[in-house]
Amino acid sequence: MHITESLLAKDTKFETPYYIIKGSSAGNKVIVTAGIHGDERASILAAKKFLGLIQKDLLHINKGSLIIIPIVNQNAYKERIRGIPDLNRTFPRKHSHVASHPLSTALFKLAKDFQPSWYIDLHEANGLSKINPKVLGQTLIANPKSKVIPFVRRIVRLMNLTIKQKSRHFTVRLRNLPSGSGRNAAYRLLNSRAITVETSWNLPLSDRVNYQMKILRNILNEAGVLKEDIARFPQQNDERQLNREGYRSFFG
Repeated sequence: MHITESLLAKDTKFETPYYIIKGSSAGNKVIVTAGIHGDERASILAAKKFLGLIQKDLLHINKGSLIIIPIVNQNAYKERIRGIPDLNRTFPRKHSHVASHPLSTALFKLAKDFQPSWYIDLHEANGLSKINPKVLGQTLIANPKSKVIPFVRRIVRLMNLTIKQKSRHFTVRLRNLPSGSGRNAAYRLLNSRAITVETSWNLPLSDRVNYQMKILRNILNEAGVLKEDIARFPQQNDERQLNREGYRSFFG
């Protein structure tokens, strides 16, 4: 496993570090973005902690390669704001379009050069979707015709097995919105398995970070880039089986 640090939007006021982790053999390519919106703390903390586990070799990228951008929008993060303009409305919508912000331009170019099989965008939102289906908190979002939908449904079922309070359960949302988002650009223009992860601001920060890390780890396992296999989906919906496989003990 080899880790390289580089700068996105280098030599501009928007530059931000990203990390390329290459396994020892060929395999799928995955991009993970967080901090598209500067006020979504759990997504940023989860990405940074996940990167830390890889840097300490507690998680090992065995096959393929992974790019992690822990804080895409550094300026918005410093001010703890969503961002002006909203960066997740500035990605290209069609092959003939270009991104309308230096950060989304740099990020989409990186993704286009990398050609990821999977594109994971970590976010946060208001509310609890299990209680109010109109909100996005506690959802996994994919495009309606995406080949990733069966996996998204499986991961939601798996996550909900470990969450005792049903009001906190995740739901699946299939939508093409928002226009100009990184997920839509990756799905439509790069043919990636693109997923948006949304935890709820209504929950404690530590729980939100934990949820994001569990989801991310399962995605990377599904993509086949992790060395160990203990996060694979169990055949039975039995929480005791999850414990035996070490899923919960790893993250606490």
